[in-house]
Amino acid sequence: MITFLEGKLEEALPTQIVVNVRGVGYQVLIPLSSFDRMPPPGTEIRILTHLVVREDEHLLIGFWTRSERDLYRLLVHHVTGVGPKLALAILSGMSVEHFKAAVVAGDTAAISKVSGVGKKTAERVVLELKDKLGVAAEWEASSAKHAPTPAETIIHDSVLALITLGYKQVDAHKAVRRALETEGDAESEVLVRQALKILTR
Repeated sequence: MITFLEGKLEEALPTQIVVNVRGVGYQVLIPLSSFDRMPPPGTEIRILTHLVVREDEHLLIGFWTRSERDLYRLLVHHVTGVGPKLALAILSGMSVEHFKAAVVAGDTAAISKVSGVGKKTAERVVLELKDKLGVAAEWEASSAKHAPTPAETIIHDSVLALITLGYKQVDAHKAVRRALETEGDAESEVLVRQALKILTR
C-alpha cells in the first residue's frame, strides 16, 4: 500500500496531479477539495494517497488532508454502490464538513446534488454510514455546535480513522483512550498507530 508521496509537483490539474519522486512521475487522481490547496508546480509537496487495485488498472488517489482520505475510504469501503470515481465526485462536490453535516442531519437532498449521485445513492450513503458504523455519532460529537477542544478533535479524528478501517466504534474509543495514556498529547496519526497495536494484540 502506498500511503503518501513526497516529491516535486510537476503538473496540477483539477482532477489529477503528477508528482516527481526521485525521477519517477506518479499520476495521482485528486478531488477538487485537494486541488484548491495545491501550491504552484515546482513546489515540494507531501500528498496522502490511497491505492486502488483492479484487474485492468491501478489507480493512485491523492488527498491534501487526512480527513479527505478517511471520508474517501468510508465511502468506497462501506457504502454499497460507491466506487473510487463516485467517491472522488462526492469529495469534489462537497467539503468534508458539509458532507458530515448532511449525514448527521440526514440531508439526502444536499448529497444528491453532487454530480453522479442520485437520490437512491444519497439515501444509501446516509443510511449505511449512520447505521453500520456509528460514524454520524462521531461527527455530531465533534461538530461546531459542541465546540470541541483541539484535544477532543484529535480523539474524534483518531476514532473515525479506526472506524474507517473497520473497527467498531466502542472498540475504537477504548483503544484511543488507552493510547492516550501512553502517548499523551500526541497527534492523531500517532494515536491511531498506537491504538492499532492495542487492537491487534
